[in-house]
Amino acid sequence: MNILPVISNFKDQMEVIYKDFHQHPEIGFEEVRTSQIVAQYLQDFGVDEVHTEIGVTGVVGVIRGKHAGNRRVGLRADMDALPIHEETDLPYKSQTDGKMHACGHDAHTTMLLGAAKHLAETRNFQGEVIVIFQPAEEGLGGAKAMIEDGLFDRFPCDEVYGMHNSPSGKPGTFEICRGAAMAGAAFFDIHVTGKGAHAAMPQNSKDAIQITNSLITDLNAIVSRNVPPLDTCVLSITQVHAGSAYNVIPQTAHLCGTIRYFKDDIFDLVCDRMQAICKGVGTAYDAEVTLDIRHAFTVLENDHDLSSAYLDAAADIVGADHVSDKIQPATGSEDFADMLKSIPGAYCRVGHVGTVGLHNPSFNLGLEVLPVGASIMARVAEKRLIPNAV
Repeated sequence: MNILPVISNFKDQMEVIYKDFHQHPEIGFEEVRTSQIVAQYLQDFGVDEVHTEIGVTGVVGVIRGKHAGNRRVGLRADMDALPIHEETDLPYKSQTDGKMHACGHDAHTTMLLGAAKHLAETRNFQGEVIVIFQPAEEGLGGAKAMIEDGLFDRFPCDEVYGMHNSPSGKPGTFEICRGAAMAGAAFFDIHVTGKGAHAAMPQNSKDAIQITNSLITDLNAIVSRNVPPLDTCVLSITQVHAGSAYNVIPQTAHLCGTIRYFKDDIFDLVCDRMQAICKGVGTAYDAEVTLDIRHAFTVLENDHDLSSAYLDAAADIVGADHVSDKIQPATGSEDFADMLKSIPGAYCRVGHVGTVGLHNPSFNLGLEVLPVGASIMARVAEKRLIPNAV
């Protein structure tokens, strides 16, 4: 392992920063405390420019190299937590009921701060590094908010890199998937309005629960019977709400869920089928069935050449035997994809100890990943901004 010297010396402080972020989680667009701490550290590091309140609570720092140049590399981390109650026994567990860093964004923020410290101290590159601390990745459109607030107009980048921790139980590993690496995603709500009645007199009802049962069965057949078998798609119904008493057939019901996909035409197909099923079930039961689909994430596309550049930089840190581009695409989603629609770049996973999955109330990050991730991010910026780099 070749942790960069500045980051190695900063390792203990990085753990302090991480634990503080973990104890004080803030969900999307509420990262006021987090962004203030980030901005203060960037100023303390001597970052040339520090800009706040970009995309509500986003922070951007500009670090200029020793050598003047026109090329700029962006490094991005997300800052938000999740509305999950933490169930670990960590001494630095969340101090806020119902909020937890269960996805590692506190680590991403800490790692980018470590990279920023190294780059600001050494400045061994030509051009500029733009460090981007993004709010609201967890489904609220933080990347889009920063872009709409002029992120890449004010801080143009030639390429941009992101990173996610991976609870794979394989510390010191770096993985990347070229091309379509993470799924696009949409959320949906279905509202059913039938006719309520006494449970002892079902003939007088248009049973919202029975209608909902038909919808669930038919919707779950879309992937198996309409999507081509060689195309990946996921349709999951994740919430069902209906009824309030033992002796009342409810008049209304509400379903929620998500769609994950890798091709726009498959997404369009699924949406069309959902609309047709909702209309058909409504007609069959003489009830009102309305569907609302909201697009949340686009497909994350890693640039082929910049994936190679990321692999090369990571090999300098963890060794060539610990980097791989052989992993499969993930059906999870990531709004860094919106940045990659504007700027070419790449997004990777860095392994750490522990195997409790992301978004789990018992998730526990392996702290050994902090200097590793920081070093990889700093190294890719340096290697992409060496004199006369193309």
